[in-house]
Amino acid sequence: MGKAGRDRSARERLAAERQRQAKLQKRTRALMITLSAVAVIVIVVLAVVLIRSGDGKPSGYQGPLAPVTRQADGSIVMAVAGVEKPVLEIYEDFQCPSCREFEKLNGPTVKELAAMGKVKVVYRPFQLFDQEPLKSNSERAANAALCAPADKWVPYHDLIYKHQPAESATGFSDQDLISWAKQVGISDPAFEKCVKGKEKAAQLAQMTQYALQTAKVTGTPTVTLDGKKLDNDQTFTVDGLRKAILAAAPSAGTTPVPTKS
Repeated sequence: MGKAGRDRSARERLAAERQRQAKLQKRTRALMITLSAVAVIVIVVLAVVLIRSGDGKPSGYQGPLAPVTRQADGSIVMAVAGVEKPVLEIYEDFQCPSCREFEKLNGPTVKELAAMGKVKVVYRPFQLFDQEPLKSNSERAANAALCAPADKWVPYHDLIYKHQPAESATGFSDQDLISWAKQVGISDPAFEKCVKGKEKAAQLAQMTQYALQTAKVTGTPTVTLDGKKLDNDQTFTVDGLRKAILAAAPSAGTTPVPTKS
C-alpha cells in the first residue's frame, strides 16, 4: 500500500474512532440524565413520606395526657386545669378517612400541646354520612365512643380510627367495639350494655345537629381555633397546626399534667 493509501486508511480509522466515541458519549449522557431523573423522583417521594409522617418522627404520642372530661353536650375536653384559651375544636366522624389521616398526622401534636398547657382541645364527634354502610358505621362508632368513660376516651378514640373499615364495607360491629374497648381497660358491663343498646343515639343526634346547623360544619375533619376554621395547610401539616396553636397560646408555659391513658 502506498503512502496515500496508508494516510487515507488512517483517516478512516480516526473518523471511525471519533464516531464511536461520540456515540459512547451520547449514551453516557442519556444514562446520566435518566439516573438524575430517577434520583429526583426518589428524593421527592422520600420528602413526601417524611412530611406525611411528621418529619420522620414517630406517629404515636407516648407522653402524658392532659386531664380529659366529658361535657353535658357529649363533647370531650382535654386540657390542663385552668387553661381556657386557645380552644381547638375538632369536628370528626369516625368513618371519615380524612379524619383518620388527621389523627395519624396531627393527633400527637394535639395531645402534646394540650399536655403542655398550650391549648384546650374539644373533640366533637358526630355522624356526617347519610349513605350506607357509612351512616351505620359512623353511628355505631360514635355511640360507642360516647359510651366510653372520659379517662379512657382518648386511647379508645385512637383505637377506633386504627380499625376504620373501608368506605364500601360494613364495619365497627358492636362486638368489635366492645373488644377494642377491653384493650384500653374498659371492662364495665355498663359500657357493653350502652353499646349494644345504642344508648347514646339521642345525644349523638343532638351533637350532629349542633355540628351541622349551629357550627355550620360541611365536611370532616373541620378544625377550628378560637372559632376560626383552620385551612388545609394548618390542618394537614404538623408545622402548620403547631404554629397556629403556639401563635394563639399564652406566652407563659404550663407544666404538663400526666394522666393514665
